[in-house]
Amino acid sequence: MKWLFLALAVWGAVHPMWYFLTWFEANGYDLGAMVDAWHANSATSGLVWDLTIAATALTIWVVWESATRRDWLRLLAVPATFCIGVSCGLPLYLYLRMRQR
Repeated sequence: MKWLFLALAVWGAVHPMWYFLTWFEANGYDLGAMVDAWHANSATSGLVWDLTIAATALTIWVVWESATRRDWLRLLAVPATFCIGVSCGLPLYLYLRMRQR
């Protein structure tokens, strides 16, 4: 099961990043323009807020459980979540949670 989570983390990093890089190549490396594109309509704004809330909940869970269990390697899921996305951060966290200590 843990290898499935690792595969999902890699997929969750590569697949969305391909779309981001394609967008940057077409529109320039302007984060402000990308944020504007995320809020182009109500559907995309809803998706942005959905992912923001999910990322926040995941971060709170990761930080709390990492501190409780004193397993600091799990904190790698936080930058993965905010720099890449929930599609990478969540399966990475589950992979790290299932590894042997």
